[in-house]
Amino acid sequence: MPKITAGQQDKGRARGRATGRGGAQAAPAAPRKKSLGRARVSTKALTQFTTQLSTLQDAGLPIVRSLKILEGQMDKGPFKSVVGEVTEEVESGSPLSDSLAKHPTVFDNLYTNMVKAGEAGGVLDVILSRLAGFLEKAERLRKRIKGAMIYPAVVFTVTMLILLLIMIFVVPKFEQVFKQMPQLGELPQLTQALQAFSRFLLESWYVVLLGIIVIVFGLKLLFATKGGKRFWHRLKMNIPIVGPLVRKIVVARFSRTFGTLIASGVPILEALDICKHTAGNVIMEEALISVHESISEGGTIAEPLGESGIFDDIVVNMIDVGEETGELDKMLIRVADNYDEEVDVAVGALVSVIEPILIVFMGGAVFLIVLGLFLPLLKIIEGLESGL
Repeated sequence: MPKITAGQQDKGRARGRATGRGGAQAAPAAPRKKSLGRARVSTKALTQFTTQLSTLQDAGLPIVRSLKILEGQMDKGPFKSVVGEVTEEVESGSPLSDSLAKHPTVFDNLYTNMVKAGEAGGVLDVILSRLAGFLEKAERLRKRIKGAMIYPAVVFTVTMLILLLIMIFVVPKFEQVFKQMPQLGELPQLTQALQAFSRFLLESWYVVLLGIIVIVFGLKLLFATKGGKRFWHRLKMNIPIVGPLVRKIVVARFSRTFGTLIASGVPILEALDICKHTAGNVIMEEALISVHESISEGGTIAEPLGESGIFDDIVVNMIDVGEETGELDKMLIRVADNYDEEVDVAVGALVSVIEPILIVFMGGAVFLIVLGLFLPLLKIIEGLESGL
């Protein structure tokens, strides 16, 4: 009888573990549901994933094992499927950045290029930590702005609903009362206008609804064009009170994105291309195209940014100093931090301005309605007094 070597024993044990107890063949793994590159996840989930992956990489775990750990603790959903597909790609030998790039709706150009720079420099844990910080600050700014706008939006919506209910239910009741009082004669112009508008809402509500739909879709189609988008983005940046806030948000986003990319080792021209696609503003995109051309021709970054009209002089000078001293990334991050604070102050100021405007609007609208309804009654009272 031939002897069994130690290597054969190990192979036998491995086969036993694979087949399970009793030598039965292990059940094949359930086929993974492909995301097909269409999955979308929240910024919060992406930030948490990035932070945890950075921690595991900093602890020295292999990238495949780190991805498997994160996939295992996720609830079923699109993100779990995406992470599973990325894990399979990396396990088969693909770079992490290339695997992430196959899911552009989850990992955008900014994310994949920073990971690529981290892989090239051997500092993936540092880059992931920096990327997580970037995502956290961007999400915090977005929530701050969104949260500040909730109250004015609610007040405006409630105001419009109240006015609509008054025009639909209250004004017609008064109109019936006025018809039963022939002694009123011709009603005041304001009262007639209120009654006409109320009848229009009741009899032709479908025209109003259709008009709103046409306007919304028409504006959507207009702003989908390059010229329309440029007009809208420029208009937003020049509207009184709102314009300075929009400008600060655009500059803060560009500064943090560009600074983070440069600090992560992404080449300047490539970083500019990424910023151009993530700017979210056509005017900023055109300014970055000018910067790209300037650098390609041996020029500076600060000069074309100053000519764009978007950046304040102090920001342009800080960027200029950063170029001269070789600390452009630090200057950009400093600009972003300063502008984030200014955005917070500007949002608070905007809300404090919007609130009284909404109150005056609501009070004025209600005053006109009440005046229009009670002018005929005042006419009756005057007639009674003169009769006495």
